[in-house]
Amino acid sequence: MRWLLIDGFNLVFRSHFAMERSNLRRQSDQFPTGALHGWIKALLDLREGEKPDRCAVFFDLGGSDRHLEVLPEYKAQRDETPEDIVLQLPEIKRLTKLLGFQVFERRGVEADDLIATAVRILSAAGDACVIVSADKDFGQCVGGPVVQLAPPPTANPALGWRRLDPAAVTEKFGVPPARIADYLALVGDASDNIPGLKGVGPKTAVKWLTEYGDLEGVLAAADALQPERFREQVRAEAERIRGNLRLVTFRTDFEFEPGVPVPEDVAGVEAFLSGMEMHSTLRRYQAKHGRGPGEPSSAEAPSSAPKTKSREKPAADAQQGELF
Repeated sequence: MRWLLIDGFNLVFRSHFAMERSNLRRQSDQFPTGALHGWIKALLDLREGEKPDRCAVFFDLGGSDRHLEVLPEYKAQRDETPEDIVLQLPEIKRLTKLLGFQVFERRGVEADDLIATAVRILSAAGDACVIVSADKDFGQCVGGPVVQLAPPPTANPALGWRRLDPAAVTEKFGVPPARIADYLALVGDASDNIPGLKGVGPKTAVKWLTEYGDLEGVLAAADALQPERFREQVRAEAERIRGNLRLVTFRTDFEFEPGVPVPEDVAGVEAFLSGMEMHSTLRRYQAKHGRGPGEPSSAEAPSSAPKTKSREKPAADAQQGELF
């Protein structure tokens, strides 16, 4: 079986910013719909391109308890979630389920850990997994039946989506998937507010890991490290860097139950898009399913989206991961 495992907020943010300039809104009440337009296009394109047997989307739901225990400042530097995303998120999740994608989320557990847990369980059962995310942390999951599908960098969209197998991960970072967490512990991860060793960049980290094998090997060799100026810093900050390793290494011991496949509700999607007044997207969706624009639907139109004065903001960690 082949699974498509999507990092929800990562793709939500991309969908929002891709459509932001269009300022798409429901005409009847000006409710924003830009992220919804981008979201359904992304999901349908991914499903059509990858042809998975099962599709799942994972969302953060509250802060990550295990990360905050080690680093209270975890992700604290991130900007507040854009208002339009706050409003559209409940509708995005509803649309996702109508499209036949399962939704997984657990309060206090980061979506990354849930995805990594799913990968461990599914790959052990012999299933292939395609992780859709721009987060470089997922390089540590790649191998065997598991690949990462990374979107094009914002600075160079012409590169297109890239499939990262072990060879591609090694080429990109200079270390194999098994050493990605050690690498990130040394250089840090600005997107998650995890500081690495001051002055240690990718080239130095790769050099050390190549010479000494893993993070513990590097720390044990502190007195012999080159350049010499890092020796005292490595000795003094060894425990903090070990803490970094705990932060960037996925936990895969959470519960994950695949459940039964969720069928796509074509009539329900049509009713949703009609209710959102997403007419052009509705026409394209109907064309994909060979349905005419005037064809009757058995599904009822969805209830009105929440008005801005009754909105509820997601947790502070509902942010976009660092893009490649």
